Amino acid sequence: MDYKVKLDIFEGPLDLLLYLIKKNELDIYNIPIALITKQYLEYIDILKTLNLDLAGEYLVLAATLLHVKSKLLLPETPEEGEEEVDPRHELVEQLLEYQAFKNASQSLQARDVLERDVFIRGAAPLVEAPPPDDEDHHAWQEIGLFELVDAFRQVLGNLGQPELMEIDLDRTSLADRINEIMDQLRERRSLTFTELLNGKPERRLVIYTLMALLELVKQRMIRICQAGPFGLIRLFLAVAVEEEHG
Repeated sequence: MDYKVKLDIFEGPLDLLLYLIKKNELDIYNIPIALITKQYLEYIDILKTLNLDLAGEYLVLAATLLHVKSKLLLPETPEEGEEEVDPRHELVEQLLEYQAFKNASQSLQARDVLERDVFIRGAAPLVEAPPPDDEDHHAWQEIGLFELVDAFRQVLGNLGQPELMEIDLDRTSLADRINEIMDQLRERRSLTFTELLNGKPERRLVIYTLMALLELVKQRMIRICQAGPFGLIRLFLAVAVEEEHG
């Protein structure tokens, strides 16, 4: 396959780890390494199968998780006078530091472009306008790569076939699928995944739809939002696209 979506433009390995912790409702200070390592490696396999170009950092973190898991399995007796160190400590510290910087970055991105580098005492935070024409717009939040992959995993799982497969680009045009999605969004302004797949998802169509959405997100042509954690996912035209074709 000669087409690849470069994964590190979306999110990195620590984002995946934080997503898994949130998804499983885990205490970040007491991570069950065996469970998280298993799920992390499963995601790596899925992302590879979907032909997403994994950055080397993903494999480094996978090795780190396996190393921590092995240290927890092996009994260690600290020398007299030494305090036993939790093998997860360094990883937890790294996650907390990354989460703090990520939260700060998201807070800055929520400001208007002209005010992004201006800090006013007591000013209320600026919130991005909600998706248009939606009765429950207050609940919609933009989602990341892993929420999107999870949604497609569920669709693929419902097909009753193996989730992992090779994609034949010669039989399906990715450019055509991108154009189809954009045509539907220009006509209706927003779509759910069910509507996008016409209610009759075929395996090839599902996977090409995911690849098309990743490309459209990379080009900032669409927004993908979710109604609460693990809720309904809906696609919207990005503002710039709406203005251009409005």
